[in-house]
Amino acid sequence: MEITAQQLASMVQGTVEGDSSIIINNYAKIEEATPGCLTFLANPKYTHFIYTTRASAVLVRKDFRPEKPLTTTLIRVDDPYATLAHLLNFMNSQMAPELRGVEQPSHIDATVTVPDDAYVGAFAYVGKGVTLGRNVKIYPRVYVGDNVTVGDDVILYPGVTVYHGCRIGNRCIVQAGAVIGSDGFGFAPKEDGTYEKISQVGIVILEDDVEIGANTTIDRATMGATVVHKGVKLDNLIQVAHNVEIGENTVMAAQVGIAGSTKIGKHNMIGGQVGFAGHITVGDYNGIGAQAGVPNSVGDRQRLLGAPAINALEFARQNVYFKRLPEMAADIKKLKKAVEQLKSNQG
Repeated sequence: MEITAQQLASMVQGTVEGDSSIIINNYAKIEEATPGCLTFLANPKYTHFIYTTRASAVLVRKDFRPEKPLTTTLIRVDDPYATLAHLLNFMNSQMAPELRGVEQPSHIDATVTVPDDAYVGAFAYVGKGVTLGRNVKIYPRVYVGDNVTVGDDVILYPGVTVYHGCRIGNRCIVQAGAVIGSDGFGFAPKEDGTYEKISQVGIVILEDDVEIGANTTIDRATMGATVVHKGVKLDNLIQVAHNVEIGENTVMAAQVGIAGSTKIGKHNMIGGQVGFAGHITVGDYNGIGAQAGVPNSVGDRQRLLGAPAINALEFARQNVYFKRLPEMAADIKKLKKAVEQLKSNQG
């Protein structure tokens, strides 16, 4: 697909500064771009690349002011990163193959109605009493258990497993290998030291516009529902335990672990490998840095780092002293030696 800088700017309500007729036919990172590529500048740490990039055009903020001469065309927009996301989604929609119909071999129970615009790939299994929305895409080797509800425009990528009774809202995307509705981790200790399994009779509910990353697991509730509210985005390899609730538009990076019955609020940004203890409550609009350990409930609009997680500024202050520990230990050793010498001289 080829397009001029001016045509592209018109698509995104931007303005061109430079050669408006230059042809764009690809996308690339600013430091790797070649002629014909469109790139973007959103993070100030990458500003120096704009003076050496070989990209034909760069998306920049409207208030960007170069400090050196440029050899590339600028397309000024309100938000370069969001604009690039819009363009990539558009390009992907143009290139994506049109998938419809039912491939064989696959199993679809006789009780299931497959919409005309749906797709069911080879070796997929769709169980008894399943409800499929319009334009559903079920890729090969997907398992959809009995009485599952799948909304409109849902994509289940290869190898996804959705256990019985779970409910998936509209426009959800579940990436390859994810498991929705596996048993919660419930075992009752017995007097003889063994454990009796506690049946997990609840379900998982994914509300609208949720995306689940590859190989992420969301456990069904012991009773009731594990709920992922609308707009939540979960990265790969995340563990969500039974009866957890995740508030709308919260995002989590890879390898987060959430123990059972924890309630996480809306619009939280959670870094990779963060661990949450069970039965706690996390408020809204928090930022929790990578590898933080959250053992207790958290309020709203906090910035937390460390394990156990503490205020980010306090963590930074403590980290300064932590880095100086070897030097401080050596100073203490010298002081102890000096004190002992003084005592010896006085004796």
